[in-house]
Amino acid sequence: MFDLSSVDLLDVFTRQLRLCKLRADEHVVVLAEPDSRGDYVAAAFGAAKACGAHVIAATVPGGTPAPMPSTHTGAGPGLTSVLNDTTAQALLKSADLVVDLTREGFIHAPVQQEILRAGTRILFVCDAPEVLIRNLPKEEDKAEVLRGVELLKRSAQMRVRSAAGTDLTVQLDGSRPEFQCGFADDPGRWDHWPSTMVLCWPELSDGQIVLAPGDILLPFKEYVREPVTLRIVDGHIEKVSGGAEADLLATFFADSRDTWARSLSHMGWGLMRTADWFATAMYGKDELMGMDARAFAGNFLWSTGPHPVLGRESYAHLDIAMRGCSVTVDGTEVVVDGRLAVDLGPAGG
Repeated sequence: MFDLSSVDLLDVFTRQLRLCKLRADEHVVVLAEPDSRGDYVAAAFGAAKACGAHVIAATVPGGTPAPMPSTHTGAGPGLTSVLNDTTAQALLKSADLVVDLTREGFIHAPVQQEILRAGTRILFVCDAPEVLIRNLPKEEDKAEVLRGVELLKRSAQMRVRSAAGTDLTVQLDGSRPEFQCGFADDPGRWDHWPSTMVLCWPELSDGQIVLAPGDILLPFKEYVREPVTLRIVDGHIEKVSGGAEADLLATFFADSRDTWARSLSHMGWGLMRTADWFATAMYGKDELMGMDARAFAGNFLWSTGPHPVLGRESYAHLDIAMRGCSVTVDGTEVVVDGRLAVDLGPAGG
């Protein structure tokens, strides 16, 4: 951690908005809640002005729908003050770009899809300043993740294995491959700064996942200490066994009272080469969302709960980031023992 001036933040936010292709004739809404970082609001506002855009800073009341707490994880449905306010929604739909500085975002809320369908692009930002600066994306990152998306689109099966015992077979048919590149430059695009990853939403997967010591459980922001084995049948977690973290996961699934808590959601691999696996240990849990772990280059990231392809709404959302895995897609190695493997060739149109 180090001290950053307002000038540093203004500079990095300006570079980010230029990656988002913000034009001088566009309209920006900087969305915040009372708990949002004031220096981020000022930096985003100033950056939009520096790009010549029209800009409004809108602060809405905090708070998420009961019984969801504000977890600073992105797992919840978003702010009640926006979910229940059509005027606020209309403001966001009228913008060309929304810089979302709220603690939760609207990642898994249907209202976000409505805003995106209006052509608004959304950039979600909620990690610590040093994390944002270290992981400021490059324009070429988008081409790299698109190559991964194209590979998934033309493939039938993904296989994930590890020395710890993971052996998972994933059927890719209908899995709607997607990406995050850390900037939102196309109309109707949502993205997350920082992030660089390839992901998909499969329905069927079978085998076992073995979490090894040092893997990271999100949103708990805890490192695994003892191996955990999860038996996967038809995309659902049938059994969890192991030490303390196994008990933690089993309790989470039971306490969520969510039909889809044990169902697998998105999965894929990270390509953010500037990510720091140990950032989770170096910050307070309220200081970061954990994107260093989620997008770490060569990780395997999988999740539970919501599944837009299958129409599943769920807020029992876990992201689990694993190191040391090997990932193959129809026989093409993309990750080998936790390291990115090959150039996947040019991105398709």
